Amino acid sequence: MKKLFLPILLSLVYFQTFAQKSDGTAKSLAKADVAFSAYALKNGLHAAYQEFAANDAIVFRPNAINVRKYTAGNADIKGFSRAVNYTRMSRSGDWGVTTGSYQVDSDPKTYGHFVSVWRGAEGDWKLVIDMDAQANKPLQKVEAKIVDPKDKFSPKFASAKELKTSREIIYTTEKTLNTTLKTYGAHAFSGFLNEDSRLLFPGTDPIVGKEHIQAFHNRMVDKISLKTLMADKALGGELAYSYGVATIDYKTDLRESFNYLYIWERQSDFSWNIMLQIYTLAER
Repeated sequence: MKKLFLPILLSLVYFQTFAQKSDGTAKSLAKADVAFSAYALKNGLHAAYQEFAANDAIVFRPNAINVRKYTAGNADIKGFSRAVNYTRMSRSGDWGVTTGSYQVDSDPKTYGHFVSVWRGAEGDWKLVIDMDAQANKPLQKVEAKIVDPKDKFSPKFASAKELKTSREIIYTTEKTLNTTLKTYGAHAFSGFLNEDSRLLFPGTDPIVGKEHIQAFHNRMVDKISLKTLMADKALGGELAYSYGVATIDYKTDLRESFNYLYIWERQSDFSWNIMLQIYTLAER
C-alpha cells in the first residue's frame, strides 16, 4: 500500500491543479499557469493550448498567429514545461498576467522566458496571449511573487464606445513613447518604466529594475521604433497590454526586428508606465 500512496497522491494533486478555477485571486491564476505547464509536459504544448487557450488567443511562433491555426498547422512541442515566478491580476478580475521561465527537454535542451495574458471569464482562466523568448539556462532560482490588487472594481455598465475610448489612452501613450524613442533613442524609456520594471530579452537573464534596464539600453541599443498592432485595458482601469513589432538598431551597426509585448500599469497621476516587457525575434 505504501508504494501506491505516492502515485495516487501525485495524481490527486495534478487533478486538483488542473481543475483550478478563477476565484477572484491572483493565486488561482498562478495555479492555472502551473496546471498549463503540467498538462503541456504530459500531453504536449498543442494539447495544452487546446485545453487552456481561448478560441481567439494569439501565440507568437515567432510572429502573431491564432492559436487554433498554429496548433493545426505545425508540429507539436514535447517535453515543454515552465515555472511561473510572477503573477499579477487586475482589480476587475477580467484578466491577469503571468511570467517566468520555460524549458524544452529536446536534444539539446532549450530555455527561455515567457509572458502570458489570461482572461478571467465565467469562472475560468483562459490564455489569450502567449509570447516567449529563448535564453540561456537560468543561473538563479527566482522566488515566486503573487500580487493581488489592492481593491476590486469593475464597471457594471460600459458601452462599446466607452470601452474603445478607454483603450485609446494606451494607443496614445505608446504613440508618445514611439515618438520620444525616435527623438532621444532608447534613453526615452526612462520616462516610461516602473522602478521595478522587468525586461525579458532573447539571450539574456531577466533584467529587473529601471536602472538595470537603462544600463542595458545604454550598453546595447541605439534606436528603437515601435509599430503597435493591438492594445487593450482591463475593466478595472489599472492594467493594460500592447503588442506589435519593434525595430532595434544596435550600437554595433546591426538592425533586428522583434515582436514585443508590453504590460502597462497606471500610476497615481494617471500616467502609464511599463511594468513588464518581452521581445522575441520576428520573421519577415
